[in-house]
Amino acid sequence: MYQVVIDTNVLVAALLSNRGASHRLLRLVGDDRWRINLSVPLVLEYEQTLKRVCAGGALSGGDIDSVIDFLCANANLRPIFFLWRPFLPDAKDDFMLELAVESRADFLVTFNARDFAGAERFGIRVISPREFLAIIGEAT
Repeated sequence: MYQVVIDTNVLVAALLSNRGASHRLLRLVGDDRWRINLSVPLVLEYEQTLKRVCAGGALSGGDIDSVIDFLCANANLRPIFFLWRPFLPDAKDDFMLELAVESRADFLVTFNARDFAGAERFGIRVISPREFLAIIGEAT
């Protein structure tokens, strides 16, 4: 089973459109082939960003709470004990890399691969949602 960390930008795209790889990936949370990994800082970022960007249109704040609850119920919840920041060019992304290292993630799924330059030193592949779907046999 693949261990995966999903960047916030992928969730935003998934909730703003029901088309595309991001939405397909979100619908596959809980699938036996892979498992999402979360930490408290990432869940808080998801909540803050999704409520700022996605709420008010087709989604309410309650809808976003339900998405967050669903993700938490289907995730490996990981505590983060080591903080060797800064490592990445944008220090705001370091907590996501720390989660990927702690969870021994195979993949960090994002639209901004360049933000995670250096993750390969930890054995983590940084790929797009479309690339991940292809790996698990769900090419769109």
